[in-house]
Amino acid sequence: MPTLSQLLLYPIKSCAGMAVQEATLLESGLAAHGVHDREWMLVTESGQFLTQREYPRMALIRPRPDGGNLRVSGPNMGDLLLPLAWHEEAPTRHVQIWDDSVSAADCGDVAAGWFTEALDARERVRLVRFRHDVVRPTSVKWTGGMPSQTRFADGYPLLLIGQSSLDDLNLRLRAAGRETLPMDRFRPNLVVAGLEAFEEDYTAFLSTGAAEIRPVKPCARCPIPAIDQATGVSGPDPLDILQTYRANPKLDGAVCLGMNCIVSAGAGARLHVGQELAAELAF
Repeated sequence: MPTLSQLLLYPIKSCAGMAVQEATLLESGLAAHGVHDREWMLVTESGQFLTQREYPRMALIRPRPDGGNLRVSGPNMGDLLLPLAWHEEAPTRHVQIWDDSVSAADCGDVAAGWFTEALDARERVRLVRFRHDVVRPTSVKWTGGMPSQTRFADGYPLLLIGQSSLDDLNLRLRAAGRETLPMDRFRPNLVVAGLEAFEEDYTAFLSTGAAEIRPVKPCARCPIPAIDQATGVSGPDPLDILQTYRANPKLDGAVCLGMNCIVSAGAGARLHVGQELAAELAF
């Protein structure tokens, strides 16, 4: 039976992940310890979102909940404390994430200065937080018309990868004389053991109790998996190996690994590592 082997949140988009043993499954993604997945995001002064593609050093910025704060640490930097309590008076900043324009809360000049220095940024950057009164709907093109929402994730609230899919890639990397890769290179929210390699591609839904997670769109990969998440340094890109067998004609030949998912039932349910999941395949 498939088993949930890892649960991960990324409080600040494209910064270090946070592995948890339990999380709440919300329509907009995972939440744990008072923090939501991709609740914060770095942007340029003009509001354009930033990721490790522009600043690989983002991998070294570690956000962790600490009492009533999100504690953010980085190499050679004193820690930054961001209050978890919501402040309605936070100034609004309009930001751009892919094709979506979103009204966000600006986190102030102190946070902006901290991140600009931590990244040794070419230009001043701002930290923004997803507003509680904003809903960012996902595209229904891949959901069969089923509505969903997300925060600052690229397109959908959850990313699922089967452990066997990474194992398959690592076998091919070793056969090519290359180093194997850890799962953190692919930044999933849910890692599931007990599926066959790439079986998540053909899974109609995974469920536990009233909760139902529905894979809807293959995840097209960018160059971020080439970045060592422990060092922030780019190395050999696994996309050249993946290109030989994971080009997806449904996405114009994009190299895909993992599935973007929505929560189709049971929002508010608790998930925990080691939890068994029922899987229904869709062929």
